[in-house]
Order: sequence, then structure tokens, then C-alpha cells
Amino acid sequence: MRITIIDRHMLFADSLALTLEQEGYLVTPVEFNHADTSMATVLAAGLRNAGRLVLLEHNLGRIGDGTRMIAPLTASGAAVVLLTESNDPAQWGEAVRQGAQGVLRKTCTLTQVVATARRIHNGLPLMTPDQRAAVIATALAQREEAHAIRLRLSLLTPCEMEILGLLMKGEQVRDIARTRVVVEATVRSQIKSILAKLEMRSQLAAVGAAHRVGWRHQA
Repeated sequence: MRITIIDRHMLFADSLALTLEQEGYLVTPVEFNHADTSMATVLAAGLRNAGRLVLLEHNLGRIGDGTRMIAPLTASGAAVVLLTESNDPAQWGEAVRQGAQGVLRKTCTLTQVVATARRIHNGLPLMTPDQRAAVIATALAQREEAHAIRLRLSLLTPCEMEILGLLMKGEQVRDIARTRVVVEATVRSQIKSILAKLEMRSQLAAVGAAHRVGWRHQA
């Protein structure tokens, strides 16, 4: 069986390739050393190698999110397994929703990687239907929550957006009041309005929600 490894950490990829080759697989790590390496060139290399199994890193650094390659790789006939440092079930679910056969933590053992390759080789599933449904449901729920948060954030006035942006930077109420040349009571009133619109109970929750959906105040 031919295996393709797409991982920006070449030492890790080469070590993984050596282990799998000792098990009798033909393994090709995709090179990341060229200055013009991009998502398109990496995907093209992955498709050109035509691995029956593709071990795909989630975080490809400056190139971007590896999950963007799951659908085209799967469409080519490859079984994709996401390699990730995260244990976020929503992230795992999104990968599976995109077509990944399974997910492996990068802290897993080489024995687990070999066992995964063996299951793919033997045409066995990596997850039960119930497991797939559960992680996909988690991903969809998080997506819906993020959409709802973004809608609420759009309700903020420019002034409230500025204040939320300052809170995200760790600014205190007194510092915000000094910067905006207003009394602290005014800032606290505006924060209450922000919490009401976001349907949050605390500044910490509001800041956390904004960070979670990647919101940034545009000055």
C-alpha cells in the first residue's frame, strides 16, 4: 500500500515514514523545503503521489489549515487520517465531516499509527458509525454556536466594538475610561450593554467568545 505523509515537520514525517516502510508500505513524505511551497503545491504533490492512505497534519504553519485538503484528497480515492496536536472534539468532527476516516493525536505511539495503516490496508473502518455521528454533531453544534456569536457581535455599536477590542487586549475599565476620556461608570454601562447583546454573563465570557470565533475590532 502506498502512503503519503503531509506534515511540515520533516523530521517527524521522515521518522514516521521509516517506521511504516519497515512494515512493508511504500511511503512518500511531501517536501516543505521550497520557498514557493503553498497549499496548492502541497495538495498537487499529495494528489500526484496517489497514496491510498494520506496522513495529513492539521496545522501546516504558514501554508494554512490542512483540513482544507481533506475533501479533494478524499475525492481522489485516498483515505485521509488527520494528524493533530489538539484534543478538541469539534475540530475532529469537522475533519470527519470533510471526509477524514479518522484522527490521530500527534502524541500517539508509532504502534497506533501502524495499526491505523493496517486497518486501512485491510479495508476496515477507523471509527464506528456512532462515533462518526457523535463527533460530526459536536462540530456542527460548535459551528452553529459560532454563527450565533458572530451575529450578536454584529449588533454592537462602533463604540461597544472598540471597548470589547480593548477588553480582549487585557485593558481594565479604568484604563479604557482614561483612554476614551470618560468616567468609569460610562464604560461599565457600555460593558453591560455588550454583555446583554452577546447574551453573556461576564466580561471573561464575552472576551472568550470573541476570541473563539476569531473576532477582531477593526479600528
